[in-house]
Amino acid sequence: MEAVQPVTEGRFSNTFLRLKKKLERAVGTAITDFNMIEDGDTVMVCISGGKDSYSLLSILLALRERAPVNFRLIAMNLDQKQPGFPDDVLPAYFESIGVEYRIVTEDTYSIVKEKIPEGKTTCSLCSRLRRGIIYRTAKDLGATKIALGHHRDDMIETLFLNMFFGGRIKAMPPKLVSDDGEHVVIRPLAYCAEAEIERFARGMQYPIIPCNLCGSQENAQRRQIKLMLRDWAEKFPGRIESISTAMQHVIPSHLADKSLFDFVGLTRNDEVAEGDTVFDPPELPSPTPAQPIQLHVTRES
Repeated sequence: MEAVQPVTEGRFSNTFLRLKKKLERAVGTAITDFNMIEDGDTVMVCISGGKDSYSLLSILLALRERAPVNFRLIAMNLDQKQPGFPDDVLPAYFESIGVEYRIVTEDTYSIVKEKIPEGKTTCSLCSRLRRGIIYRTAKDLGATKIALGHHRDDMIETLFLNMFFGGRIKAMPPKLVSDDGEHVVIRPLAYCAEAEIERFARGMQYPIIPCNLCGSQENAQRRQIKLMLRDWAEKFPGRIESISTAMQHVIPSHLADKSLFDFVGLTRNDEVAEGDTVFDPPELPSPTPAQPIQLHVTRES
């Protein structure tokens, strides 16, 4: 697999250029909304070789050219010594676009295979090992921010995974601080739809590295959620966008978490958000009769 030279902008169609501008605007808005990147930041962009991280790097490089603040970008890839991993692809690509980069080689593959029984999901341990190495590398590089390629659909999938299987309303935050307090992790693609990133990646002709080199299959529960959301997107246009908007407009007084709202101390004279509209029927559009939601979960042994 050879790294493909970036296509010059003059060869792109107007449709593609509009998509590029839309994604750049969405990333710029997310960066502003959550104060993701500040003047003088060193941003380490984690690159896996998939469409999302490639797109993130391209968009950040484009935005840096006209951003009102100065920041440094370093592309970082973790080579986990998975069998068949083409370790020449990413260095060649980084060289071709002239971006500063760091390749870190750690044989976490062997560790995971040794610790996890055959047939069991390896993603959890692999993720923990990878996270530790990423944090260590960020510290070595003096990175003030760590940028990950999770997009809007990833965040929504995580929301439903936690609701359906974890009993929590929790998703991926656009910005977080690591448990040790030393690192700030950002997700600049928080407002970007996966389908549009897929189109962008095809147009950019990235040298995509397969994501199944380790032999692990995508988590069965996440796969079911992904299929459910894609079905909703096809049958009910606008529903996914509405869910994304809802994640940004949480009203604790109209949920049931005692740690977020003082229900116990609530008295007659207190004012709360949204007031007593809870008694009013919700104003929801109904262009077509709603279809029952069916979720089939395959339990792993």
